[in-house]
Amino acid sequence: MPTYRDDAVVLRTQKLGEADRILTLLTRQHGQVRAVAKGVRRTSSKFGARLEPFMVVDAQLYVGRSLDIVQQVDQIGTYGAAIAADYDSFLAANAMAEAALRLVGEGDAQEKQFFLLVGALRSLARAEHAPQATRDSYLLRALGLAGWPIQTEACAQCGEPGSHTRFSPQFGGVVCDRCAPAGVPRTDPHTTSLVGALLAGDWSLVDQSDPQALDRASSLIAAFAQHHLERSVRSLGTRQRPALR
Repeated sequence: MPTYRDDAVVLRTQKLGEADRILTLLTRQHGQVRAVAKGVRRTSSKFGARLEPFMVVDAQLYVGRSLDIVQQVDQIGTYGAAIAADYDSFLAANAMAEAALRLVGEGDAQEKQFFLLVGALRSLARAEHAPQATRDSYLLRALGLAGWPIQTEACAQCGEPGSHTRFSPQFGGVVCDRCAPAGVPRTDPHTTSLVGALLAGDWSLVDQSDPQALDRASSLIAAFAQHHLERSVRSLGTRQRPALR
């Protein structure tokens, strides 16, 4: 059977037998890929450390019947250790990995999604911004690429411009009082502006925002993301470290 080579981000790992692992990868040209890395849990493995979560690699894989086989790995981005060493960064990376798994399917080549995730993981590893801000910016951009852009500067229903104070994940962002369904909560203009800054990558505004403002923006973004991903993202809104496998 044929082999192929592709750049990949390790999203998840799962133990298999005594020495192997099943990897879930987001690849540049082949979308989501599940593959077996044989012998990587042995201390003698040459590339076990390269296949930890949130590492970026150049991998050669052998096409299998149900799972591909990792044959060779070259390291590209060593982000895993730095992310795992910081609790908030680890949670943020897990949320981004969950979102990527739902936005990109098997065989669904999406280079923009791949590079967006790589850039966000690099930023987390370098501690360029608050982890939750990096996560939220990634989620907004990834959802926009998938066809769900968030609206912060005009009513998402009728298009009326202005600083609207109601937010509806179902409608796609802020809505005017006339279009807002019953029960839609209000938000303040500063929080809406902060969501827009996270989407645009206006880090001068984001980085000077206080934690409470970031938390309010994160709540809106989490509701928006979980609505469009159609299920709960476990790593959003939790302060408990997920169990490592």
